Amino acid sequence: MTGEYGLVDPSEADTPGDEWEEIDVSDTDADRIARKRDREFNEFRKRIKDADQFKVEASVFDDATYAALYKLVQDGWLSAFGGPVSTGKEANVYTALGGDEAADALDEPEPEVAVKVYRINASDFRDMRDYLAGDPRFEGIGGKKSQVVLAWVRKEYANLKRAQKAGVRVPNPLAVERNVLVMEYIGTDEGGRARRLAEVNVENPETAYHVVREYIRRLYTAGLVHGDLSEYNMVIEDGELVVIDLGQAVTVHHPNSEDFLKRDCRNVANFFSRQGLDVTGEECYEFVVEHSDPSSDGDDNRNAR
Repeated sequence: MTGEYGLVDPSEADTPGDEWEEIDVSDTDADRIARKRDREFNEFRKRIKDADQFKVEASVFDDATYAALYKLVQDGWLSAFGGPVSTGKEANVYTALGGDEAADALDEPEPEVAVKVYRINASDFRDMRDYLAGDPRFEGIGGKKSQVVLAWVRKEYANLKRAQKAGVRVPNPLAVERNVLVMEYIGTDEGGRARRLAEVNVENPETAYHVVREYIRRLYTAGLVHGDLSEYNMVIEDGELVVIDLGQAVTVHHPNSEDFLKRDCRNVANFFSRQGLDVTGEECYEFVVEHSDPSSDGDDNRNAR
């Protein structure tokens, strides 16, 4: 890390991933477990259903979702569930104790992880399709709601991986199974969730703005546009800016990627203008475009929108 707000040194970043990697939304082991419904799975499902933190969220969990959690426990990503962190229209986020695989991935004994459970009956189904349409990784995704939601979850996992490789501080994505995403939990020393940028007093707004602008540039160079970046999708952990909620991020091939980029820049500039900086969305956008080369990782056709 270098400087205030923890800007990742570009030399620490790997080459971004392959934009054209196809994302599979066919049946997973969780679907097969749900269909089989053996004794061990039924006992696991009953324990989860009876847990206090899940009783009011019955609408989120179908048999395949229980099976996805069961598979993640079997695979060593989860060992015990905590309470809810946030509840949204599309997904709920819970804390959990990571298993052996999570401990190895995070290099931390008994790490706390975040479990994001997407609703299959997401109310913003049409909005999801708008972000998926035009993304080459999702060509052939049909109109079936369950397939769109499953694609969205895998899209978020893939976007987090690419952002991480590009040197953007995001929650470390650990595992994905059907409509469940497991990732690093971004919290505080007191055990609560990290506060959003909108919730804190920004002590050095100029430095923070330059970090955010640089992260937008790095995403763009890696072929991604966040698409919903604002002070509500960035949190502070130990003085470090962390970008969250990359489910809607699109590749630069998306027909609306330029509009999304301009909107991200405008949102960020508006926030920091309220912090007293003389910045504009146009200035932010020009910096990102002029100092980026989205074809630099080997895909020379990436600028052809």
